[in-house]
Amino acid sequence: MTQPSQNPIRILLVDDHQSVLWGLVKLIESASPSMEVIGTAADMPNALTMAQREQPDIVLLDVDINGANSLDSISDLTKVTEARVLILTGVRDTETHDRAMLAGARGVVNKAESAEIILKAIRVVHQGEIWLDRAATGRVFSRLLHPTNGPASRDAVKIASLTSREREIVGVIIDHGRSTNKQISAHLRMSEHTLRNHLTSIYAKLEVGNRLELAIYALKHGLGKSDR
Repeated sequence: MTQPSQNPIRILLVDDHQSVLWGLVKLIESASPSMEVIGTAADMPNALTMAQREQPDIVLLDVDINGANSLDSISDLTKVTEARVLILTGVRDTETHDRAMLAGARGVVNKAESAEIILKAIRVVHQGEIWLDRAATGRVFSRLLHPTNGPASRDAVKIASLTSREREIVGVIIDHGRSTNKQISAHLRMSEHTLRNHLTSIYAKLEVGNRLELAIYALKHGLGKSDR
């Protein structure tokens, strides 16, 4: 019978909150020598660079990195490393969890779970298994077996890809349609450069070309005040 490997599980932590990273490092250190942190990253470019260089066993990834949805980067991670991606999130939205799994993650664990559960999730995913509750597993397999490709389903996926910050921006644009980018950025308390970056991401996700098309799309699909 093959003996289990004595090598520690090598983990890359990706979260844009330093306090969360600090806590995760301490948690992983508490499981030494069976686990070790090989690096931390607070943004996706650094995460991709570190994953390619260090080749971790597990990437523990937050859903929302600097206002951007990190689920879109899972495929990029799997191109540069064979690490298994485990999503650690405070978001309880089932659609987000399902999208994570369909994007290639091996599991989703909530930040509110106990330290023991988070460590167990890491071990289970490292062993090649899936970490997901029974209901979510059923939903994901159902979507894989019975995909829906109609317009409504496609729009739902696009809208679900928006981060909470991006949804807020869309709502402000609907409310202040005649305002300039400078005025909108001031209302949102962000720089014009940051607003333009967010808009570029929103346009790409919703497949629109400008603010007018965005406003029309948002009103058509109910992305207004009630969405915020």
